[in-house]
Amino acid sequence: MHKFLFTYFFLTGIISQAQETIPIKYKNTVFTETTIRKKLSYATAEHPGIKDKFYQFDLYEPRSDNTAKRPLIIWLHGGGFKFGSKNARGIKLWSETFAKRGYVCAALNYRLSKKNPLFNFIELKKSCYEAVQSVEEAVAYFKKNHALYRIDATRIILAGNSAGAMIALQAVYSSHAELAASAQMGGAGLLSNKHNPAGIAAVINFWGGLFNIEWLQNARVPIFSAYGTNDKVVLPGNKDTSLYGTASIHAKATQLHIPNAVKVYEGYTHELRKHFNPLLAPGGATKRRWLDAGQAAADFLLTQ
Repeated sequence: MHKFLFTYFFLTGIISQAQETIPIKYKNTVFTETTIRKKLSYATAEHPGIKDKFYQFDLYEPRSDNTAKRPLIIWLHGGGFKFGSKNARGIKLWSETFAKRGYVCAALNYRLSKKNPLFNFIELKKSCYEAVQSVEEAVAYFKKNHALYRIDATRIILAGNSAGAMIALQAVYSSHAELAASAQMGGAGLLSNKHNPAGIAAVINFWGGLFNIEWLQNARVPIFSAYGTNDKVVLPGNKDTSLYGTASIHAKATQLHIPNAVKVYEGYTHELRKHFNPLLAPGGATKRRWLDAGQAAADFLLTQ
């Protein structure tokens, strides 16, 4: 009897351990390689920007994946609405690793400001408004071509870091009219008041922010967030009422019962760096934190 019980529990333990090590699609790496198609365009034939780099994207797909309908993550780079591109290190890293989990990932360029949004907050809001328009064009393009890219048009996720995360949040939680009015743009009252017009399924917010925390009442789209507690570029809370950072977003979303989760990196600054300097390339430790944040986001998305 004792031998039987020992054998039973021993085998049960082995089976349980084996089950825990089986990779789960969309959570773990299940594909070893990806296919990348570069410099594709999401602009329409009528759009003057058809050959413009602002309307380009790189498509990352898991190689040898035969799934008919796959969730799409649109990755939006940072850079203060003035700099950056789809070739940003973080964007390439997350696009690659999420594609290996089974997602289709589009690393997207969007319209950047020709003015100086980094030192003019109203100009920054206007730049965000224009970038949101670019992203909505991209979403419309992917929905129209969902069969071509084997995308599930009901599962499109917006993701980004810094300015890219701000675009994702505003695209879902503010309307055209609200965002334009916030940016003091003329004719805001004539614009649409519809929220989440693109039908986005979830948002990945890496150290971004909302211009108005009350906009979170406008929708119930799941949000995963990550930030460093010493971030001085996008404050985790809000010093005044001009921009609400990730800590404020998490608290308000929880209060409103919006599905959300947050990963906090104690002692780190913007982009999860020890000392933020946009002119210096991130080191290996920073990239490991980016990977860790990506894994936490993947874990959250699976629950949704």
